[in-house]
Amino acid sequence: MNSTHTKAFGTNSPTDNLKEMTIERRTLTANDIEIEILYCGVCHSDLHTANNDWGGSLYPSVPGHEIVGKITNIGSEVTRFKVGDLAGVGCLVDSCRTCDSCKKDLEQYCLTGSTGTYNGKDKHLGGHTFGGYSEKIVVEEHFVLKVPSNLDLAAVAPLLCAGITTWSPLKHWNVKEGSKVAVVGLGGLGHMAIKLAKGLGATVTLFSRTEEKIADAKELGADEVIISTDATQMKSVKGKFDLIIDTVPYVHDVNPYVTTLSIDGTLVLVGYLGGLEPILNTVPLILGRKSVAGSLIGGIAETQEMLDFCGEHNIVSEIELIKMQDINEAYDRMVKSDVKYRFVIDMASLKN
Repeated sequence: MNSTHTKAFGTNSPTDNLKEMTIERRTLTANDIEIEILYCGVCHSDLHTANNDWGGSLYPSVPGHEIVGKITNIGSEVTRFKVGDLAGVGCLVDSCRTCDSCKKDLEQYCLTGSTGTYNGKDKHLGGHTFGGYSEKIVVEEHFVLKVPSNLDLAAVAPLLCAGITTWSPLKHWNVKEGSKVAVVGLGGLGHMAIKLAKGLGATVTLFSRTEEKIADAKELGADEVIISTDATQMKSVKGKFDLIIDTVPYVHDVNPYVTTLSIDGTLVLVGYLGGLEPILNTVPLILGRKSVAGSLIGGIAETQEMLDFCGEHNIVSEIELIKMQDINEAYDRMVKSDVKYRFVIDMASLKN
């Protein structure tokens, strides 16, 4: 298959900084869409992949799966988009499309393994996929999303990962007007969980370890902030919440939060991959039919539903816009949680 050179930013090893490089993008097939990337959000997964924190990273690595841009070319069989349309690409660019999960619009749980926007298997060119830290991307029509034109495009980008990662559990556990939702952790995921739960009509509480997040949480729409290190405050919300979205990205004790779930309540982990320490105590689960669950991004139809909802309710991410050349500094700041709440790269800077 033919390909074209594309300017990108990536790294050749887990110990190198990201720098400018040239990658190959396939020429369009009949069902493909070419997108000039205008903005790309910066996700913790980008950093983990660049650094090989999870193992399995393929190099050169070009991260980025919160992509917003403009369509510059379409294949002959594309029907849902035209040149000039705004478009988004999230964490997935392919799946088998035939397994039970894919048939239910749950491509993220594809039983043969979905293809990530970066570090996935590239069935067209061989090798692996490259993400949004680049001038353009070519994606099969099914995996391209329509972006509401009334929203700030830069601030839309993080919706394609942080937004859908929190929207999917809110919808799956049927959050609606009057639901009681709590959020653990106020970062890229946590701030979107607050905004989206509030948009759905829920009463929203943030669990925080310190009081310094109270003002920010309330500005984002939280009705209440509970200091999780304060035993009295924790006792005051025992048995209260229908759903807790836990966005903390490292190992932590979930047991204190489980006691704040109502009967049939669920705590869903969206930020942390790995074993729970200390071990999960099953007593409150059994005595209250409570659940501890996990959730991974969302399918394409669900992601489109989320974008449409955000367009109607004017919901976007809180962002700090950066130049592509400042990505290494942004990664250093992200490790220190020094961002409110998501970095987004202005890809015009890559042309310089």
